[in-house]
Amino acid sequence: MRRSSEDTKASILAAARERFAADGYDRTTIRAVAADAAIDPAMVMRYFGNKEKLFAAAADFDLQLPDLEGVPGDRIGATLAAHFVERWEADEALMVLLRTAVTNEEVAGRMRAIFAGQLGPMAATLSGDPATAARRAGLVATQMLGVALCRYVLRLPPVVEMTREEIAAWLGPTLQRYLLGSPQ
Repeated sequence: MRRSSEDTKASILAAARERFAADGYDRTTIRAVAADAAIDPAMVMRYFGNKEKLFAAAADFDLQLPDLEGVPGDRIGATLAAHFVERWEADEALMVLLRTAVTNEEVAGRMRAIFAGQLGPMAATLSGDPATAARRAGLVATQMLGVALCRYVLRLPPVVEMTREEIAAWLGPTLQRYLLGSPQ
């Protein structure tokens, strides 16, 4: 039975995400992804062109930032912290990015673009100060990426043992200050 074009593409992306997560960017090959997807390597090339484009598609990640309009002002940081923990745990693509970004500059650039492009506008809206939005978004990213690295990659026991609620309670005030506070 033949797969549809969309099914084939989805199969390749699923195999690529797993392979990039397991082996990292440098050790992942088109042949390995194709074998995992049970297709010919030429099909991977047909759909994605090369390894870099395959990775970009496999690591395309929407942070799915929550609409904070109805959230009480003093709960914005905690709400955002809880959201990030949920996103890390729900989508392997972000974990692939995190693991790979540590050793690959191209992937690090992808991670920077995702966080800046998605967090920057939120920071501008919340703070009302577009001039500081990039800095605020960058500081939020430092906290969330640091927690993710320690919780899901390094698996530091005290951080792994924390519940989502505890992480939100500890990080919430920091994110709140980064997004809404004064730099002084």
